[in-house]
Amino acid sequence: MTKITEHFSLEELTKTNQPFDNTPNIEQITNLKTLANTVLEPLRIKFGKPIIVNSGFRSDEVNDAVKGSKTSQHLSGQAADITSSNNKELWDIATQMVKDGDITVGQLIDEYDLKWIHISSPNLKHKNEIKNIK
Repeated sequence: MTKITEHFSLEELTKTNQPFDNTPNIEQITNLKTLANTVLEPLRIKFGKPIIVNSGFRSDEVNDAVKGSKTSQHLSGQAADITSSNNKELWDIATQMVKDGDITVGQLIDEYDLKWIHISSPNLKHKNEIKNIK
């Protein structure tokens, strides 16, 4: 296992149930490390409970298979869809951390009444956007 932070590994940020290669390149790995160190790990520490990464990096083939956006930050290793034992609590903590400036995200999205939470690194297009998708 390739640990990136205390609580996150490269393997969990690149796993997929799709039958396609999902190996990130060096730039994408660097982006995953940034996401894990600056967003996911601080959130995990504040939350105090495990966070499950349902989808992190996605190759073009994996992204197409899951009908992801062609401009998804998952393609560059800058986003993760996460869940936990209590998605409402995780959402509330993440939202407060963004508002307090404890973490800077690209987007924090409540997907389908907290079925999962999309969280990404900031970039030129997105910074501290908090929204819901129904």
